[in-house]
Amino acid sequence: MNLYRTAAVVTIFTAAEHFLGFLYRIILSRTLGSEGMGVYQIALTVFAVFLTICSSGLPITLSRVISKHRARGYKRGEHAATSAALLLAVLTSVPVTVLLFLLRTPFSEVFSDPRSADLFYILLVGLSFTSVYAILRGSFWGNKRFFAYSFIELVEEIVMIAVGILLLVLLPFGVPNVNCAAIAVLVSYLCSFSIAAVYFFAKGGKLRSPRGEFLPLLRSSLPVTAMRSASSLMSSFISVLFPMRLMAAGYSSSRAMSEYGVVYGMVMPVLMIPSSLIGSIALVLVPELSECFYKKEKEKLSALVEKALNAALLISGMLVPFFLVLGEDLGIVLFASAESGKMIARAAALLLPMSVTMISTSILNSLGCERQTLLFFLIGSCGMLACVWFFSGKLGSDALILGMAVDHLLTAGCSLVLLRKKTGSLRSMKYFGKLLLVCVPVTVIAVVSRKLLMRVLGFFPSLFLSVLLVFSLEGILLALFKLFDFPAFFRKFLPKGKKRNPVRA
Repeated sequence: MNLYRTAAVVTIFTAAEHFLGFLYRIILSRTLGSEGMGVYQIALTVFAVFLTICSSGLPITLSRVISKHRARGYKRGEHAATSAALLLAVLTSVPVTVLLFLLRTPFSEVFSDPRSADLFYILLVGLSFTSVYAILRGSFWGNKRFFAYSFIELVEEIVMIAVGILLLVLLPFGVPNVNCAAIAVLVSYLCSFSIAAVYFFAKGGKLRSPRGEFLPLLRSSLPVTAMRSASSLMSSFISVLFPMRLMAAGYSSSRAMSEYGVVYGMVMPVLMIPSSLIGSIALVLVPELSECFYKKEKEKLSALVEKALNAALLISGMLVPFFLVLGEDLGIVLFASAESGKMIARAAALLLPMSVTMISTSILNSLGCERQTLLFFLIGSCGMLACVWFFSGKLGSDALILGMAVDHLLTAGCSLVLLRKKTGSLRSMKYFGKLLLVCVPVTVIAVVSRKLLMRVLGFFPSLFLSVLLVFSLEGILLALFKLFDFPAFFRKFLPKGKKRNPVRA
């Protein structure tokens, strides 16, 4: 299967996973309410810190190490590296789990709401299982078993949604709704771990002595783990700092929690829609980039990097006019919240730097630049913290959006400078300029059309026609400016050596 068809398969699975997760978010937001979403999101955020510490840097590092061994034909090294990563995950996650349960009373004071502490300890039961699963997933990634990687992720999402709906809607049994949501997440962790373990051994996975791989893997994974741990810690810190700054400005505790819940429980899931496609691109490209890097194929490496950046810009750029024009309508339809919709519209432009940060960080990590990406993250985080600290009282929840914008602009800028140095050339800025020439007229025309349609038609007919108009105009202008070759795109997915059957008269 070629690179394009592999990316298409991964994208289909990932898009399905994110689509189902998005629908589940809608159910949760309507079942838990904005305050309940805030409680739930804070528990997930704090749990993510420990999950990140225990395993997050290892999967991508393991995939890169496996790619290096594959390039050299060293099969035993692949097994040894996987065993080393599994050992590291177990040696980290088990002691952390035990220690946190022993210190449950004092640690619960970290949470501003005791309900979040209860949810955290439900999730904590699955820490070791999902840490090991992350390593197995990294081995699938390095061996280019993208179908298994994506399929198990989709199954995990389906299990979480099925159990969640069962407990929240169909068979409520007196347990608080937020607890039921956490139980659903735990069950999904156990399920994905079980499937991945069976598949790993069924496909010839072996455990070898980690000698010679343990320390190099640990050293390589530490910068990535540090960056992602810092990211999780930052999210946890923001979940405490932001409500605190709002309450200092006169907000009630309930309203502060609701403001946080709107941003992270409603707005961010919508803004993260492009991540499913961009994540698919990164998933497929990382092993390819690592192999090119170790084989010193600089021209091929540069071409792949440029294609990845252009694809990320295209995906996010196509959605910017859509969110700008119809963001408020989305908030009403999805969450019955005009406030969340207005925030989606205000944050639409954030998609561009966010997408560049996402893809460039994955590329740089695959090239062994983990220390630099950590530094860039810290620079961006300082901007985020400054915005939350100084502007929360004045801007409310918009201070979080402003902080994210500053964060991603700084990180994306630093990453692009380093990528240009690594590849020798970076022509994506020209592509970005042309993309803006598409987005601006589409947005203007769609805004005017939307107002006219609302005067003549009802809410849903005008919304439907506006969606068609936005994407139709984008398709025409993308083809006109030669930013996307639709015929060539579809030809990439035809099996090699086969042609379309001619249409009979």
